[in-house]
Amino acid sequence: MKHEILEKNSILLTVAILVVVAIGGLVEIAPLFWLQSTIEKVKGMRPYSPLELMGRDIYIREGCYVCHSQMIRSLRDEVERYGHYSLAAESMYDHPFQWGSKRTGPDLARVGGKYSDAWHREHMANPRAVVPESIMPGYPFLAKTRLDYGDIADRLKALRIAGVPYTDEQIAKAKADLEAQVRPDSDAAEALLKRYPKAQVRDFDANPKMISELDALIAYLQMLGTLVDFAKFDASGPNLR
Repeated sequence: MKHEILEKNSILLTVAILVVVAIGGLVEIAPLFWLQSTIEKVKGMRPYSPLELMGRDIYIREGCYVCHSQMIRSLRDEVERYGHYSLAAESMYDHPFQWGSKRTGPDLARVGGKYSDAWHREHMANPRAVVPESIMPGYPFLAKTRLDYGDIADRLKALRIAGVPYTDEQIAKAKADLEAQVRPDSDAAEALLKRYPKAQVRDFDANPKMISELDALIAYLQMLGTLVDFAKFDASGPNLR
């Protein structure tokens, strides 16, 4: 049989394997060079608001990603527990993404709006007060720590270099937008919502005397999973902006 020639000649067999693998790799990889992006843009997705971004940075700083993932797999048990499976577009502005590698606590991809701000305040101060079996450490200092956002414009500039489409206006108004998000009676709140649709505007930590790190963290958590309207999302068709 003809294949015996390859089976009896190790060098020839190795060359044949390399040729087949090279052709297969070329067929799979070459088309990607003609695509601007491999991530489908989904209606509703936007970059983080300045306050949400600061909250995300605190989330990473405190190591929350070590115990909580933000990636719901398309398995029945996960979808029934957490909600619609995660879309690649939901992580397109994350640097780095928060998919995680394990779950000591629940997945947080759809935690936005699931609990009240008061629940989050209590949970961060003393997790066992709301979840008795929790082994999560408390973070009461977040409510007492004033948020340092003096470099927020520079953070947006750095992310724009990485590909996040922050505009010159968003960068210039970054500090004002951050302050407006915790002050619903502010005249700047309306402008904030135009730049960041679906941004939630309120005093998250219930302390109007200062903008705390807890304000930022709750703003971030309450946004997760709320930007895409899954009631209108069609997995089989385009869902462009």
